[in-house]
Amino acid sequence: MRLQINDKAPNFTGKDQEDKEMSLADFAGKKLVLYFYPKDNTPGCTAQACNLRDHYEALRKAGYEVVGISTDSAKSHQKFIEKQQLPFRLVADEDHAIHDKYGTWVEKSMYGKKYWGTARTTFIIDEAGRVEKIIDKVKTKDHISQILN
Repeated sequence: MRLQINDKAPNFTGKDQEDKEMSLADFAGKKLVLYFYPKDNTPGCTAQACNLRDHYEALRKAGYEVVGISTDSAKSHQKFIEKQQLPFRLVADEDHAIHDKYGTWVEKSMYGKKYWGTARTTFIIDEAGRVEKIIDKVKTKDHISQILN
């Protein structure tokens, strides 16, 4: 099932880089940038995370919280955050249960080989917990303009 604009964002519970449990309900009444990305410390994912980091204050001023989700472990997330000095939380979704709820765990193809992986997608969730915007053609180096425009 693919999420649509105005759909209720699926609730989820996961553990962040410090192994602390968090859920979508923690952001009730707040706007949220929930972004799904393939892998810590890869060029595109690093560019995207750093673009969000560099414009984090602008996002906060606009009322947004930011949370990233990938299938990497909490330990991997912790190293990624430390290396890139990221000011937001990353959720470990090693069994891709959250990806499944958001429709971001998809079959991909590279060099004729099929495999399953993350569809880089950002969901903008409003204060009422509804999907306000879906960005599925993410510009990793200029993601902020896609979010705020």
